[in-house]
Amino acid sequence: MLTADLSRIELIEEISELDDREHLRFGFPLSSAGGTASTAAVYFELDPGRRVGRHTDSAEEVLVVLEGTAEAVVGDERRTAGAGTLVVVPAMAPHEVTNVGDGPLRVLGVFSSATVVSTFERPAAPGAEQVFVAGAPVPLAAPLPG
Repeated sequence: MLTADLSRIELIEEISELDDREHLRFGFPLSSAGGTASTAAVYFELDPGRRVGRHTDSAEEVLVVLEGTAEAVVGDERRTAGAGTLVVVPAMAPHEVTNVGDGPLRVLGVFSSATVVSTFERPAAPGAEQVFVAGAPVPLAAPLPG
């Protein structure tokens, strides 16, 4: 049986050099790298005013707001989501999440695939990675060709 304790996940801190609002802490407690066959999960935290930059994911994602208040943008739709709210993000739909509350935002995203390719509209820094692969033996990141 696979289990993941969200309070013990080693989080990666990502701070954009191009937009100081894009500052988050995240980790992938479940993915094919850890033995799942058809699902993956991402856990992330955002301080007030911070956001996850606009990106697409290769698999459908269900965001579960665990704590705080989020503004979720999926395609052209914008919604406020509080604790206990589920937000469905179709595969390849551009989306972003912003903490619009006064306290921390904690979100769990569950994907319909054990390996997920996330492509961000812009890198965190000039020449930095725009593509992130969760589920590889080690999370992979690479710049987009261009």
